[in-house]
Amino acid sequence: MAERRRVLFVTDLAYPARGRRYCDEDIFLTSRLRDAFDIALCHPLDAAALMDAFDVVVVRNSGPVLHYQKEYDAFREQALARDIRVYNPLSGRGDMAGKQYLLDLTAAGYPVIPTIDRPEDLHLLPEAAQYAAKPKAGADSIGLTFLAPEQLSDLVYGDILVQPRIDFRYEVSFYYVDDAFQYALHAPDPERRWVLEPYEPTDADLAFARPFINWNTLDHGIQRVDACRTREGDLLLVELEDLNPYLSLDLVSDRTRDAFVASMTASLHRFLDAQRRV
Repeated sequence: MAERRRVLFVTDLAYPARGRRYCDEDIFLTSRLRDAFDIALCHPLDAAALMDAFDVVVVRNSGPVLHYQKEYDAFREQALARDIRVYNPLSGRGDMAGKQYLLDLTAAGYPVIPTIDRPEDLHLLPEAAQYAAKPKAGADSIGLTFLAPEQLSDLVYGDILVQPRIDFRYEVSFYYVDDAFQYALHAPDPERRWVLEPYEPTDADLAFARPFINWNTLDHGIQRVDACRTREGDLLLVELEDLNPYLSLDLVSDRTRDAFVASMTASLHRFLDAQRRV
C-alpha cells in the first residue's frame, strides 16, 4: 500500500470575507481531500513553525497577506530556504508577486485594463470620466479610490497603480487547475460583485483566458483569471489570482465540484511526484 502524503492545509477559517464564507469552502475541500491525503489545518501565522512535518503546504483561503505581510514574507523565505513544497508553488507571477503583472501585461499588449504607475505615463491611459487608484500590494479592493481626471496629478506615485474606470457589463472568472480549465462563474450585476452564477464560456472566452495561464508558467496549482466584459463586448483582464483564489465551489453543480476535487487531488500527486524525481 502506497504511503499517504501529509498535507498542511493553510487557511484562516475566521477570516470575515465580504459576501463569502471562506471557512465553508475549506471545510468542504479538506473533507474530500482527506480521502487521498493525511491533512491538518492551520492558520497562516502557524505555517512556518509546522511545515517541516509535512510533504506539502497547501495555501488556500488564508486572507489577504497584506494583513500579515511580515510573517508571510518570512514564511516564503523559510520555505524556499528549506526546500518546502508549497502549493501553489512560490514562483507565481500573478497576484502572488503583487500587482506588477498588470504593468507588465499592459506593456506587452495583452488585453488587460490599461495600467500605469508613473505620472509621465498618464498619456497612455484612455480618456475616462473616472480613474481607479489602488496600491500595488492591495487585495479585496483595500485602498481602492476613484478619482476625477484633474485629481491624477495630485497622486503620490510609486506604490500606486492607476487605471481607467471601466463601464463594464459584467465580470467573469475562469478557474483552472494546473493548465486545465475547470469552470467559469460571472456576476451579472456590476453592483453586486459577489453574487455569482454559473457561466458557460465560449471558445473565444477561453481563448482570451488561456494566454494569461500560459504567461504565468505555473506547472502546478490553482489559478483564477478575472475579467470584465466591456460595453463593446470585449474581455479585459482585471486580476490574475494565483496565491489563494476563492473558488466559489458552493455555486457550481455537484458534478463540477467533484471534477474539481479530482483535478486538485491529481495535481497535488503530480506536484509531489515531480518534486520527488528532482
